[in-house]
Amino acid sequence: MQTIPLRPLDAEAFAPFGDVLDTRGTPDKMINAGLCGRFHDRAQLDFGPGGRAGISLFDAQPRALPYRLDLLEHHPDGSQAFIPMHENTWLVIVAEAGETPGAIHAFRAAPGQGVNLLRGTWHGVLTPLHAPGLFAVIDRIGTTPNLVEHPLADPVTIVEG
Repeated sequence: MQTIPLRPLDAEAFAPFGDVLDTRGTPDKMINAGLCGRFHDRAQLDFGPGGRAGISLFDAQPRALPYRLDLLEHHPDGSQAFIPMHENTWLVIVAEAGETPGAIHAFRAAPGQGVNLLRGTWHGVLTPLHAPGLFAVIDRIGTTPNLVEHPLADPVTIVEG
């Protein structure tokens, strides 16, 4: 079975798949009488024709490492943002673009980091490493099916980097 090492989530390595959402660096502007830093417009949200933005709450069961990955999915009609409602690390698993998933990459999101997956990005299921597995998810709401699942014929194992 192929193993894939985890690496830290950073904006440069993750750019082909989407946006890293965090508050590193200097805020774009200060608001609320200088008491709040605004990190402005950090995600390329895309809800496609006939879609609208929706906010859902997900409560995922924690998983452990090594993690056996046997399913990838993508959303052809819109982006999908995952914003943790906890201060724990979690896994972000993505695959290179194609009709079927390409090479798989695994990242460890630091506490407070979220991601926005670009439309059509192959990715693993929501994978918290600790309870609670609470996330706010901003994605497309519409009448067209927006989920394609791809079981892996040869599962892979995600391990510490």
